[in-house]
Amino acid sequence: MKRTNKLTLLALFVSLSAAGGLIKIPAVVGSVALDSLAALLAASIIGGRFGAVTAMSGHLISSTLAGFPLGPMHMLIAAEMAGAVWLFAVVFKKSPVIAAGLFFITNAFIAPLPFILMISKAFYFSILPSLCIGAFLNLTIAHFAYPPLNRYFQEKVRRQS
Repeated sequence: MKRTNKLTLLALFVSLSAAGGLIKIPAVVGSVALDSLAALLAASIIGGRFGAVTAMSGHLISSTLAGFPLGPMHMLIAAEMAGAVWLFAVVFKKSPVIAAGLFFITNAFIAPLPFILMISKAFYFSILPSLCIGAFLNLTIAHFAYPPLNRYFQEKVRRQS
């Protein structure tokens, strides 16, 4: 795939991530949303770096739409999301099922661990159900959207060659 095509797709996926950021999941803080869906798709279709950029951008847009309820801590969350999606992309090439499991564990349980020190253990445990639901929904929708999108983009690449 040409570089300009990848950049165009990146812009598309960041836009989709912003749209997913508008779909909020009830939580203690208002930034749990479907913004990771587009990042997971970008990571699996065009690569880990693009997925990571989409995840970081998507989270920052989503948290902006929610009014930055955790303030500057959203920069940490955005970096964690980028790392989780990049890891997803690396493992996805070998095993999509293991990649999904790793993303779920990383996003729902490991990423919020710093908040035990920054806020409280009670905050950590109160945010877990929403993060689990969010990770599950993002992964499930990506699971069903990936095959037709991947076929579409592979066909586009073949036609351009």
